[in-house]
Amino acid sequence: MALFKIGNKNDLEQIRELPFKLEKEIQSLTEQNLAVIFGFDFVRSEFSIGNFRLDTLAFDKETSSFIIIEYKRDKNFSVIDQGYAYLSLMLNNKADFILEYNENKKNLLKRNDVDWSQSRVVFISPSFTSYQKEAINFKDLPIELWEVRRYSNQTISYNQIQTSGAQESIKTISKQDEIIEKVTREIKVFTEQEHLEGIPDEIKELYEKFKNAILNLDGIEVKPKKLYIAFVANKNVVDIRLQKSSLKIWINLQKGQLDDPKGICRDVSQTGHWGNGDYELQVNSDDNFEYILSLIKQSLKKNEK
Repeated sequence: MALFKIGNKNDLEQIRELPFKLEKEIQSLTEQNLAVIFGFDFVRSEFSIGNFRLDTLAFDKETSSFIIIEYKRDKNFSVIDQGYAYLSLMLNNKADFILEYNENKKNLLKRNDVDWSQSRVVFISPSFTSYQKEAINFKDLPIELWEVRRYSNQTISYNQIQTSGAQESIKTISKQDEIIEKVTREIKVFTEQEHLEGIPDEIKELYEKFKNAILNLDGIEVKPKKLYIAFVANKNVVDIRLQKSSLKIWINLQKGQLDDPKGICRDVSQTGHWGNGDYELQVNSDDNFEYILSLIKQSLKKNEK
């Protein structure tokens, strides 16, 4: 796709891609901006353990899990084999990962602070082959592919390769590979369908109504987590947990940032809660649908930048 810059007289100047010469360029730029790009905490660069050296070790506070990031310029590698080898390494050396975090961060992690089931590997490359893209076409794969491009107008893009509506589970091939089978027993990628299981039809319909309206706001993706379904722009905008008799909704704004004249949201800034943000509401009907949507729009305006 050709990109152009619009000049003062509506004349177009082509924006050219500036290829990365070294993997290290991608790594340095990404590590310096991990929080901006992914919302991760940087832990360590070039983390060596056993016979492996991990390019970047990061920690995702939202899921309380470690993230391994690898940078690639060549295309001759298997994302499945390498990804699962790293995850297996992590699960076999949990204490080393916690120790590395504690030695590099101010706050200390305890064993029970980490949710190993949500660990994942992120590969970042200027491009991936069609084979590599097809290889991740499972609904529950703890591996992500991100393409990074740099341009002549001092901009850069990070785009995640999406699966094409995958329905197959990685478990269908795990029995053929000992490492994949072992990792799959402990690491789980959560799906929207799992959150919908056992939920009454009226609550499912209510969720679908909110979901469709939120996605119509543009630029929002659905990302199922362990305890809720996240709706994400640049950051989480709103998180929804399906319950037997209602939806529990968290709006990702800090205390004092939400204009809620009806006062339907509960302040949870001083109490423990699962979703992001200081505002929580319980919804069992669409009586306040448009009003709740207006509250979500406030969060989108704040979190899409």
